[in-house]
Amino acid sequence: MPVIAYAPLRALLLVHGLVTLAAAVVLVAAPGFIPELVGIGLPASADLVAYLLAAAQLAIAVLSLGGSRLADPPALRLIANSCVVLHAASAALILYATHGAPVNRIVVLNVITRCVIIVLFVALSRPRP
Repeated sequence: MPVIAYAPLRALLLVHGLVTLAAAVVLVAAPGFIPELVGIGLPASADLVAYLLAAAQLAIAVLSLGGSRLADPPALRLIANSCVVLHAASAALILYATHGAPVNRIVVLNVITRCVIIVLFVALSRPRP
């Protein structure tokens, strides 16, 4: 029966969980900070959008942090696949939203980072002989 390289995937899930938890905290504490990094000024009336994003980030953080303690291959693959979908959809939607806009280095770095995360999750969640 193939097994997953547990230690690297668990470490990735732990780091992923901590980073997404940090993003959730920032989005709640300073709702406009992350959008402002990419040149999007949100009025205070749009804080709800940041709060909803923070809630999603918090859910992904819980999923990742909880997954970092699991050893069940199907569960780990499901969690990894969920993270892949999150980052692939985010990267695609970021590119869609910024198509035709001036290039923003932070946006480009964000998309590249998401692609690296996708590769890591796919590589580390593959069954090993």
